[in-house]
Amino acid sequence: MQIFTTTQELQDFLRDFKSHHPQKTIGLVPTMGALHQGHLSLITASKEQCDCTIVSIFVNPTQFGANEDFHRYPRKKEADLKICQSAMVDVVFIPEIAQMYPLESALQITLNAPKKMSNTLEGAARPGHFNGMLQIVLKLFCLIQPNKAFFGQKDAQQLLIIKKMVQDFFLPIQIIPCPIVRTQEGLALSSRNEYLSTEGKTQALKISAALNATTKAILQGTRDSETLKKIGLEVLEGMDVEYFVIVNHSLEEIQEVQKNSSLILVVVKIEGVRLLDNLWL
Repeated sequence: MQIFTTTQELQDFLRDFKSHHPQKTIGLVPTMGALHQGHLSLITASKEQCDCTIVSIFVNPTQFGANEDFHRYPRKKEADLKICQSAMVDVVFIPEIAQMYPLESALQITLNAPKKMSNTLEGAARPGHFNGMLQIVLKLFCLIQPNKAFFGQKDAQQLLIIKKMVQDFFLPIQIIPCPIVRTQEGLALSSRNEYLSTEGKTQALKISAALNATTKAILQGTRDSETLKKIGLEVLEGMDVEYFVIVNHSLEEIQEVQKNSSLILVVVKIEGVRLLDNLWL
C-alpha cells in the first residue's frame, strides 16, 4: 500500500501507473476517515471491480457550516491506515487542507449544487453543504480521474447530487452506489455514531424500526405516502424527528410510492447528533 500526502506525489504515481498499465481501471473511494464497515464495503466493491483502488481520507472544511462539527469530527489517521492496509488498498491519499485548497478562499472556484435538489432536506438544514461537497468531489475526480467512484447509499441526497454533477459535466466516471451497512441490531453505520452514548445508540434503533414498519406496509400493498409517513412516525413518537419524507430521485415529495424510483428519507436528532437513514424503494 502506498500513502501519499501531496497532490504532486499522487499525480506522479497516476502518470506512471497509467503509462505502464493503460488498460487497467482505477476505483476511487472518497472518505472523511474514521473508517468503519460501511467504508470497507465500498473498498471491497472497488477491489472487486477495479485493478487499482484509491482511498482518499480528507475532512473537507468547505462542506461544514460555521456552527457544525468540523473541528471535533472524528480523526483516526493511524487506525484508518491500518484498516486500509488490512483491506489491501493500493493507494491512500491523505492530504492536508492546503494541498486540496492551495488558493485563498477569495480566489477559489466554487460550485453551486442544483437548486432543486440542494435547497431541501439536508440542504435546508445545512446551507452551502452540498456546494462544498461537490467542490471537493470534483477536485478529487479531476485529480485522480478514476474509472469508477464508490459512494454509500446512506447519504442519499449526496449520492443523487453527485450523479447529477457527473451527468451535467459529462464526466467519464461511473458512480457506483453501495448499500447501507448496518449493525446487527439495524443501526446504519456512520462516523458520527461515535458521538452517541450507549443509551443513544439504543434509541437510534427506532430509526431503522420505523423504516422497517413502512417497508412492511408497502409489501402489504400500501402506496399512499401520507399513510406510510404516519406508520413511520408512530414508531418515532417522542423523538426529535427533523424530517421523514417520501420523495422521487429528484428529491420531490410524492403522493404515492413508485417502484425503483422512490426514497424514504429520515433524520432524527439524538443527544444533539443528526442521524440520517433511508430506504431505497
